[in-house]
Amino acid sequence: MPIEIERKFLVANDHWRSAAIKSDKLVDGLIGEFNGSKIRVRIGQHETSLSVKGPRAGTTRTEFEYDIPDADAAAILKTVCDQHLFEKTRHTVEHAGFIWSIDVYEGRLAGIIIAEIELEDENQYFEKPDWVDLEVTDDPRFHKRTMGRMCQAAGRPLTIQEILAIPIRAA
Repeated sequence: MPIEIERKFLVANDHWRSAAIKSDKLVDGLIGEFNGSKIRVRIGQHETSLSVKGPRAGTTRTEFEYDIPDADAAAILKTVCDQHLFEKTRHTVEHAGFIWSIDVYEGRLAGIIIAEIELEDENQYFEKPDWVDLEVTDDPRFHKRTMGRMCQAAGRPLTIQEILAIPIRAA
């Protein structure tokens, strides 16, 4: 069974930018969520996919990902995802033998930058770059759908500091 072991961090500075080896504009659409699971469609510049992610157990969850035709993904975004769209540019950075994804959000999440690293084991050691800040893996305020709801309620994009000021229970 395919699994994803992922940790997420806020970004402290722009030092990662000079190390970026590629970038991809992405649009994610949330199709549905239930019992901690979610289904999402993604359109990138080079591929489109449909993902089914199970509930998290720590930093681990099941993840099934399938390539789908571009036209199907566009139709799903238009007819199913409605207001649950998230735009970002994903930058890929190599650091100390690991690949990091730096997501720079646009649209209603403009200003949010999250660094992600995928691991082979939950306890795997990795060196944190100087541009990595607070870990938010287990912080529900930094799930895309939660940030989207908070920004929608505010009527504008929120800063990292504003999101951190919201009590976790209110998220």
